[in-house]
Amino acid sequence: MFALVKAARERLRGQALVTPIMTSRTLDQIVGTRVYLKCENFQRTGAFKFRGAFNAISQLSDLQRKRGVLTYSSGNHAQAVALVGRLLDIQTTVVMPQDAPATKRAATEAYGAAVIEYDARATTREKIARDLASKHGYTLIPPYDHPAIVAGQGTAALELVEAVKPLGLLLVPCGGGGLLSGCAIASKGLDPHCQVVGIEPELADDATRSFRTRTLHTVNNPPTIADGTRTPSLGRVTFPLVLQHVADMQTVSEAAIMAAVRFLFYRMKLVVEPSGALGVAALLAGAVKPQGHVGVIISGGNIDGTTMTMILNAAPR
Repeated sequence: MFALVKAARERLRGQALVTPIMTSRTLDQIVGTRVYLKCENFQRTGAFKFRGAFNAISQLSDLQRKRGVLTYSSGNHAQAVALVGRLLDIQTTVVMPQDAPATKRAATEAYGAAVIEYDARATTREKIARDLASKHGYTLIPPYDHPAIVAGQGTAALELVEAVKPLGLLLVPCGGGGLLSGCAIASKGLDPHCQVVGIEPELADDATRSFRTRTLHTVNNPPTIADGTRTPSLGRVTFPLVLQHVADMQTVSEAAIMAAVRFLFYRMKLVVEPSGALGVAALLAGAVKPQGHVGVIISGGNIDGTTMTMILNAAPR
């Protein structure tokens, strides 16, 4: 798999941005060590998802491209697939929940995708996607459970570790495990001593329970503010990769997530969505103990104004 990550980097050269790595002396003082933030909120479409989407879609055959691409997503993967479709002149269709963030849906449609809504209380996005793919012949590009998606997402850690190694610890947000497993493969491939820890919300802790019991757990539409982690479970591809390459999983509270968003906004002038702030939340809340220098994947910055206003007003600076 490490070879697939390196191949993905070559495929993404000139397409994905090499996002900045930022530091904060205030954060270093709080944590007690040097912390490096890999800012995927500055990636195309505002999140790491462009890496995996381009890596997967760019490898499709001419026939698959002609038939079109289908995916399901609450927002970040949707935008990434839509943009890649526009870049490669491929029709894209996205299944999105009715309560998906308005800014993410608007951006997905602006990139040219057809959006199909569904009620998460009545059906599943996977069922709708299967029906559409069967009817129209679309190629399904899932948000995380696909080797090319995993490899593409891992290029974020590849860039970070190459730039600042050695890292004792790398913290990665976890939803369906595509980013986490890809980053773990990349970082361990470059530095076997780097310990990779996945971070989840307490309210969406399916991957943490799965990791600790080595049995796949699911959670249905968890009520966390970190909407990018509302995936029901790790996947058939990502679960074994997480078990093999990830050192530990930890969870953080909703309050800790919001505190991290505020810290990044006020202290570092960074706009980061709740899912993207999970690693910083774990550091600020003491959920992990630093081992040497720490890397953190800031996975995205797509947050709507209403949610950001609520978070910023929830507590004093």
